[in-house]
Amino acid sequence: MASKIVATLTIFIVILLPLIKAQWQPNAFEASLLDQACFNTENRNACLSGISAAYRQGAGGPMPILNAAIGGALEEVSKTIEHVSNLQSAVANNVREEMAMRDCIELLNYTLDELRWSFEMMGKIDPAVANFHREESFRSWLSAALSNQETCLEGFDRTHGHLHVPVEREVRQLTQLVSNILAMHKRLRRKIPRTPHESNTGSATVDLPPKPTWLTKDDEEQMHESGHAVHADAVVALDGTGQFRSISEAINSAPNNSTRRYVIYVKEGEYVEQVEVTRMKTNIVLIGDGMDKTVISGSRSYASGWTTFRSATFAVSGSGFIARDITFRNTAGPEGHQAVALRVDSDCSVFYRCSIEGYQDTLYAHSLRQFYRDCNIYGTVDFIFGSGLIVVQHCNISGRTPLPNQVITITAQSRKNLNVDHSGFSFQDCFIDGSYRTYLGRPWRPYSRVVFMQSYLGPKVEPAGWLEWPENSGNDTVFYGEYMNHGPGAELSGRVKWPGYHIIRDQAMAALFTVRRFIDGKSWLPSTGVTFMADLDG
Repeated sequence: MASKIVATLTIFIVILLPLIKAQWQPNAFEASLLDQACFNTENRNACLSGISAAYRQGAGGPMPILNAAIGGALEEVSKTIEHVSNLQSAVANNVREEMAMRDCIELLNYTLDELRWSFEMMGKIDPAVANFHREESFRSWLSAALSNQETCLEGFDRTHGHLHVPVEREVRQLTQLVSNILAMHKRLRRKIPRTPHESNTGSATVDLPPKPTWLTKDDEEQMHESGHAVHADAVVALDGTGQFRSISEAINSAPNNSTRRYVIYVKEGEYVEQVEVTRMKTNIVLIGDGMDKTVISGSRSYASGWTTFRSATFAVSGSGFIARDITFRNTAGPEGHQAVALRVDSDCSVFYRCSIEGYQDTLYAHSLRQFYRDCNIYGTVDFIFGSGLIVVQHCNISGRTPLPNQVITITAQSRKNLNVDHSGFSFQDCFIDGSYRTYLGRPWRPYSRVVFMQSYLGPKVEPAGWLEWPENSGNDTVFYGEYMNHGPGAELSGRVKWPGYHIIRDQAMAALFTVRRFIDGKSWLPSTGVTFMADLDG
């Protein structure tokens, strides 16, 4: 009997075990993905061991490696939140450092959300079937997850620095892991042959909570004629004729994680308050009586002790947010320096017929997909900035009187990593006011990406068009483009000669920066009811 057992074990060891091990061994491409997943990490062997173990539990192939890498990043962000939270006790009565720590923890929780969304989306993506809309969401969320850590560290600028170093040490590994995941996915898209599932010119819906159509014209007319929002879920009015006197109260009372539009009607008046729409407050719709009538106003600024991130008069991170016929204003003035009127971390968010007013750093398009239509945006230095993926369409972009030592720069786009596809600003069919000496943008980060197309550029747009960042940072690596602009400031002969500047003449290249292609807007904008142009004009 014993000899039979020994013989059986011998057969298992000699024949079957190598076959089982062979199933677990990655091929050359998978091995390179494993290596890339742990590229430049602090403990590469531990990283490889963890991802390899998770990979072996899968069905084989490259997708389980990507899944395992995202799972590893999720574990890392949870540890990072815990470690950074423990550092809060080291804050020594320094208001700005306390605020920077608070910003970091909030941003790390954004990263946790975005990695979870990405992990869940992985289960819906068939690697052999091209699904444009799902992959756009996947990469948008990962791109946002990568940018959060950079914003976290920016909050410690000009502090005495004793917390900056340990916080940077904590977030460095997480940043590297997310960057590696983006690089892996880019390689997978190129490597695996795919059959088309849905065209990027189609009208398939993106994977977001179900959303009914927005208010019809009849609803809006009835709302304003009757003097109260009969079709709104909540009404805000300074005179007490609504359920709430403040916008913050109305938003805080809205249901969490709503799968339908929750409409808040804000009556005419100036609401002096700082408003935050948190991640739990999804699908909020904010409707005012007009951009010149319903105003949300605040005065926080960097000069008065706030971080740039926390200076926003209105900050929104809940997905599916819509604002219409409202002004967002920061009244700190040019002396306040960084003073945000509107900060947006809301995926698939829309701002329609809104006015966004400030001086330096007016609109902080921090992350994720955003659309602006028929808006007015005012400012001085870098007044549209951040790492979001946005289309600004049919909007008025206006400079204001800067300080004596300042020139107006419209954009400071902050794409820092080459693997981040979903970060950039596209301006289409806009009107660039020509009242003050103006540059279209400057490269805040080395891979900054901005395109102006089919827009009117006023007479004060500088002949060079674009302004260098100190030490020529990014001149070779940015993507700054212009396509079929017109007006006195659109003359191209004097433009900068940077390798990263492009005069776009190819219609196919320009089409990459449209609503349809740049923010995958055809899949989610129709349900919002706002006007938009999906493609190039004409």
